[in-house]
Amino acid sequence: MTHSQRSGGSKPSTDRRFISELGAQANVDQHFLVTHKQLRPNRNGQLYLQVDLSDKTGSITARMWNAGEADYSAFEDGDYVRIEGTTQLFSGQLQLIATLIQRVDPARIDESDFRVLAPAEIAAFELELQQIIETIQESDLRALAAAVTADTQLMEAFRRSPAGVKQHHAHVGGLLEHVVSLLRLAEKVAPLYPAVNRDLLLVGVLYHDIGKVIELESEKGFSYTDAGQLLGHVLLGLELLEEKIREVSMQQQKPFDPEMSLRVKHMVASHHGQYEFGAPKLPMTLEAIALHHLDNLDARLNGVLQLMRDEGGVDGAWTQYQTTLGRKFFKGRSEPVRTEATRSS
Repeated sequence: MTHSQRSGGSKPSTDRRFISELGAQANVDQHFLVTHKQLRPNRNGQLYLQVDLSDKTGSITARMWNAGEADYSAFEDGDYVRIEGTTQLFSGQLQLIATLIQRVDPARIDESDFRVLAPAEIAAFELELQQIIETIQESDLRALAAAVTADTQLMEAFRRSPAGVKQHHAHVGGLLEHVVSLLRLAEKVAPLYPAVNRDLLLVGVLYHDIGKVIELESEKGFSYTDAGQLLGHVLLGLELLEEKIREVSMQQQKPFDPEMSLRVKHMVASHHGQYEFGAPKLPMTLEAIALHHLDNLDARLNGVLQLMRDEGGVDGAWTQYQTTLGRKFFKGRSEPVRTEATRSS
């Protein structure tokens, strides 16, 4: 009998605590959403199951030792599962050591516990996106932006996609939330620098991460597609952008402005800012420089806010040391961190 097959009933024995409320050495028996699973070998060649879990407050990684193929096959990405286990700190990260992982009938789940953004919030972001791009004056750029919002299949993927698997905006609707946040920032920043082409910056924001609707699997959990692994969202975004430029040219029955086309493509290609961060080119226009820094600002702040949410149940004024970022972060000693600020403006 496997860990995942052991019977214990489908109802957790304890009241729900959200991930942000979990501290170290806490006994856990409750439901989570599986966003990604892997069967991996340890240094001795023995297999263990690693499962990324989430709820509306954050994410946590669970590991189940001495697992096998039957444990791995007992549930899928996107399933709800019951987890029994204990939390612990390891290399500065809170993780869950599981003794039971059991698939749960989704009909028994209150999905509001797992949605970071409610459907109404996603709809509001989409409406705001539409309203902002309708202010674009330049005809080619306005048509290029409209080519996104008029594509019902693309917008469905846009509404569903995260902006990342773990680092920032890693939830359903996260890509849309990220893009709208950047559109707001662009509207504030562009008037301060009259030499920056506002319309061009807005279109660059809209298209900069559009390849993520292909790069990331978002229908069942969050993981990278084959195209995402082999090409990445920058190249996929450039392909999609070229397709939309051709579409606009056909609709308008005239060539798309060639320099404008190059400028938008350059913004997509350079928005990561540095070669070591995956940018094929460094930003070489005013709009590309602005896009890179605004994108980095929103992603970094959202990522740290999510880290603070994930460690909400861990005592202390500081987060655990983050190896990938080379630092820890000060949460404060008296005032709670306002983690909803990015969605309340």
